[in-house]
Amino acid sequence: MKRSEVVADTAITLLAERGMRGLTHRAVDEAAGLPSGSTSNLARTRAALLELTLARLTELELRALAPAYESDSFELSDLPGVMAEAVYIQLTDRRRTLARYELALEATRRPELRKIYDEAGRRFRDPAVALLTALGSRDPVRHAGQLVAFGEGLMFDAIAGAGATPTLNELVEAMRELLNGMLH
Repeated sequence: MKRSEVVADTAITLLAERGMRGLTHRAVDEAAGLPSGSTSNLARTRAALLELTLARLTELELRALAPAYESDSFELSDLPGVMAEAVYIQLTDRRRTLARYELALEATRRPELRKIYDEAGRRFRDPAVALLTALGSRDPVRHAGQLVAFGEGLMFDAIAGAGATPTLNELVEAMRELLNGMLH
């Protein structure tokens, strides 16, 4: 694993465990078992460390959604299961989702991070638009936004809200109901 991945993965874990205040260059070095100053050499500023962490988080989350977004031959009947699996992965690795929430909140206060966060979001939304277009959505842009918001809401409720973590079968059924409403 590359040092940048070790640093970013450690930063993700620290964000989830300690919040934004617990993420420092020194804390990353200590938690990752790196020599003092290693994180600073890789990401000189706090902004650079946040950007590195967000880039890695986006990469990991895109991997989780790859089955949904990279298939050339999708049937509507396949999609609820694939989308449910992507949400379920985010729920089972809570640290990634908690770290993303920390970064999302920080992006509301840092315009430079907001720009990167929004660009990362488009990497999820644009493929959803293409996918829903291919499946016959009458309004794929709006429906993609709703699909993403639905998944985000399920995750937030289970991780930071008062809801229980849904089972994979419950997620499949929820996605099926949402997509049927959009595409029929």
